[in-house]
Amino acid sequence: MAKVENWQNTMYGLDSGIQSGATTVTTDDGDYTTSKHYTVTTTTVTREEPNTEFVTRAQRVRAAMFPETLEAGTTILSTQTDPSQMTNVQRLAEPSQMLKTAIIHLINYQDDAELATRAVPELTKLLNDEDQVVVSKAAQIVNQLTRKEASRRALMQSPQMVAAVVRAMQNTSDMETARATASILHNLSHQREGLLSIFKSGGIPALVRMLSSPMESVLFYAITTLHNLLLHQEGAKMAVRLADGLQRMVPLLNKSNPKFLAITTDCLQLLSYGNQESKLIILANRGPEGLVHIMRNYTYEKLLWTTSRVLKVLSVCPSNKPAIVEAGGMQALGKHLTGSSQRLMQNCLWTLRNLSDAATKEEGMDSLLQVLVGLLSSDDLNMLTCATGILSNLTCNNAHNKTLVTQSNGVEALIHAILRAGEKEDVTEPAVCALRHLTSRHQQAEVAQNAVRKHYGIPAIVKLLNQPYYWPVIKAVVGLIRNLALCPENQAPLRDSGVIPRLVNLLLKSHQDAQKHGSSAQQTYQDGVRMEEIVEGCTGALHILARDPINRAEIANLQTIPLFVQLLYSPVDNVKRVAAGVLCELALDKQSAELIDAEGASAPLMELLHSNNEGIATYAAAVLFRISEDKNSDYKKRVSVELTHSLFKHDAAAWEMAHNSVPMDGPYQDELDVGFQGYGAYAGDMPMDGMEVPMMPEEYGGSMAYDRQPYPTEY
Repeated sequence: MAKVENWQNTMYGLDSGIQSGATTVTTDDGDYTTSKHYTVTTTTVTREEPNTEFVTRAQRVRAAMFPETLEAGTTILSTQTDPSQMTNVQRLAEPSQMLKTAIIHLINYQDDAELATRAVPELTKLLNDEDQVVVSKAAQIVNQLTRKEASRRALMQSPQMVAAVVRAMQNTSDMETARATASILHNLSHQREGLLSIFKSGGIPALVRMLSSPMESVLFYAITTLHNLLLHQEGAKMAVRLADGLQRMVPLLNKSNPKFLAITTDCLQLLSYGNQESKLIILANRGPEGLVHIMRNYTYEKLLWTTSRVLKVLSVCPSNKPAIVEAGGMQALGKHLTGSSQRLMQNCLWTLRNLSDAATKEEGMDSLLQVLVGLLSSDDLNMLTCATGILSNLTCNNAHNKTLVTQSNGVEALIHAILRAGEKEDVTEPAVCALRHLTSRHQQAEVAQNAVRKHYGIPAIVKLLNQPYYWPVIKAVVGLIRNLALCPENQAPLRDSGVIPRLVNLLLKSHQDAQKHGSSAQQTYQDGVRMEEIVEGCTGALHILARDPINRAEIANLQTIPLFVQLLYSPVDNVKRVAAGVLCELALDKQSAELIDAEGASAPLMELLHSNNEGIATYAAAVLFRISEDKNSDYKKRVSVELTHSLFKHDAAAWEMAHNSVPMDGPYQDELDVGFQGYGAYAGDMPMDGMEVPMMPEEYGGSMAYDRQPYPTEY
């Protein structure tokens, strides 16, 4: 081969023929030539420095994979033609470089670990030294070591070292030593082993004491370390509580750095969740005021979210609830219902939902009520549940709120919410309760009663009386129907929707269920509703419906009179009152009056004349008067004497009232049902949405520089 190369590189410049098989011939001029013809291409290699030309592939591979072996100043000529595609050599080089880097890191890691392990005994001794200057220098060295993972792991495996750091932090009066030792514990808290070491070494009481430090960096290290302990170390919550951590943390709500506050509020949530004593400690330290102040004045979303989580936990505490409302919590939370953060909006809604039964007399709620009416158009079930629940409670016994919601098209919005909710009781129940409130006892009540009809709400509402019965919804619907029937224009639509037979069936079933126990001491509850309440509600609704002559006849034709007479013997005064009321209406028809008398109603009615309840006595008198109209004079005289000596002996005008008019019952009293308050709410500290990973220290932009060691996303 050497000779072949020599041939081709000499003066001939021709193919020798040895490799190609071409023959060599002599030209007429005596020159040599070859029988095989070539097109010769000349390649020019540019040399920036000597020794930069790589002829073989092995040299190119070596240069790509191990560039440190190249001589100084040597340049590799790339064979890459398309910048978007790697060459095979480049593909080979990538994993080899990764492997080399990993080996270097491993060597350095081992070096760090060995160095720390050898240094631990001496550093521990120095941290326990009586000379505070020595302690300070040792703390700074340990702090530097804890910034690297290998040496940090070696340090945390020494209980003596961690205990010495905790002891130094507790005993020092030097700010730099306090900062260094707090930073050490902060760095150790990045791993579970470190958290356990801090916990076992009594680090929690020491860190709690650091929460009173005037130095911002120490405060930050202490609160973030405690936050990590609360998140990931079993037993840390109880230890923080026993060390009076809450008493130190709540005053920190007066700080102004939003990212520091976000960590602090998350600690408060972790400590108060499921622990009533912690909630009361927060209250005693004026926590509700501080939390509401944050919701009112800050814009940092993470802080608002963590604060809303604390308020959500506190909002199920009967003691904290009025304090939050009094501090302006309803208005502050309402500010965040129109923002872009869904998680913040949802937390605020649940908190408002839980607080709303304590805010029925609160003023300045106009904008919140209007926002809530707007939220009724949402398709989100949780949002509808909260919005309807809040509206139901805020319109309870509050004429101003009722009028405002009615004027804000609240009736139409509630009807549409009921239509969209279908069989979802956690929306339909509060929505119907809100409508029940809007249709009674305020200036716009009649407008609301008409609005239900105009927006085609009556068929949808009556449909809710169908089986299977969910009694809280049934109770609310029956009360709403009674209020709607007070409007004469609603009587015919209610009848056409089939409400009367449904009410009669409900009355029969609830009365039978109530009779099973046979005594008022053993009341029958179903889904938290007493069956006597359903009996009273159905009878009361039929009473108002019976004001219409056609409805009156339909009610009587359903064989209801015997049951109404039986209800006169009920031990419950309200049931007696509505039973006497419906009989009073039915007795306007002569045939019904005769049926009432034939059922033996006179005896119980005579007894009811002596009732202390004026409504019961008046209705009883009116029924007795009507059924006595066709009786002989002796019967009339006996009834007249009884009436005169019982009900009317002190009121001469009362007889005329009983004779000429039926007492006009007002709408049902609005009520905040105890069962409804907890229904669908964040009650009993239900499991909350998952915790975020710990916040990154670099988010805390304090006035001082901190060691920027990021938290891992997982362990």
